[in-house]
Amino acid sequence: MEYNNFNAEGPFDAGRIRGVTTMDFEPLTVSVPLREEPAGVFRVGKSRVLLELVLRAFKSGATPENIVLSYDTLNLVDVYAVITGYLANSAPFDEYLRQCDEAASQTRRKIEATQGPQTNLREILLARAKGSTRGQASH
Repeated sequence: MEYNNFNAEGPFDAGRIRGVTTMDFEPLTVSVPLREEPAGVFRVGKSRVLLELVLRAFKSGATPENIVLSYDTLNLVDVYAVITGYLANSAPFDEYLRQCDEAASQTRRKIEATQGPQTNLREILLARAKGSTRGQASH
């Protein structure tokens, strides 16, 4: 059959597909495979991969296939379901990401308050590394 014979019903004989209706595709809802473990921390599917990692990867331009390649314990269907849920109603997901960012900022502030400024951390670590390699060389 040629496709240049396109009509309102499409480029095929509508009588060819019988007995299939939109009801066969119901329900058209997709459940998002998330579990809370521990309280307040959402993981995708049966994996231990955090929801925020999947969402941030997607928002940075990664495809579901790329995300699964990055986290081999993820299931492609689960990643598509998470992204579908995000695209259908992003508000709760964005709120969750905002809360994650706030918790991370609070933790960072606590660590910085107890450790003091780390402006020369690189130099300190390099000096320690040189000192430990000298000690190993003399043995």
